[in-house]
Amino acid sequence: MNTTAAADPSTRKLSEFLCFAVYSANLAFGKAYKPILEELGLTYTQYITIIALWEEDHQTVSGLGEKLFLESNTLTPILKKLEVMGYLRRQRDPADERQVLVSLTDAGRRLRERGFGMNLLKETGLTPEEFSASLKAVVTLRNNLIKATQGRE
Repeated sequence: MNTTAAADPSTRKLSEFLCFAVYSANLAFGKAYKPILEELGLTYTQYITIIALWEEDHQTVSGLGEKLFLESNTLTPILKKLEVMGYLRRQRDPADERQVLVSLTDAGRRLRERGFGMNLLKETGLTPEEFSASLKAVVTLRNNLIKATQGRE
């Protein structure tokens, strides 16, 4: 982007907005994951929920929501659907009845064998080093935006 466009936001093109680049990359990821998710019968949010539970099974709904950046009112219907599908179970924590624990079932663990190893590295066209650098940059961007907007809600 040239410095004139940066100085005068009214002359910037859509392609020069970082927020649009991130948004459109998210849409492209959705398209790339679509055949995998259709085969598994899952949405992308259900997919990342199961991945988070593989990483750490038997966690609280609130902890899972923090990890996924999802509010409880968004996460709860996802968990209910995955429970109906037989991939996880929810139960009250016997040590603290206010907490709900989420755990994978055997069927949820077996999903890994059905295609969850795919990470689309090849499809990105990035080398492993470029992939790692991009991931780090996006995570830094996300964390900076979260930090900058805390307290505004």
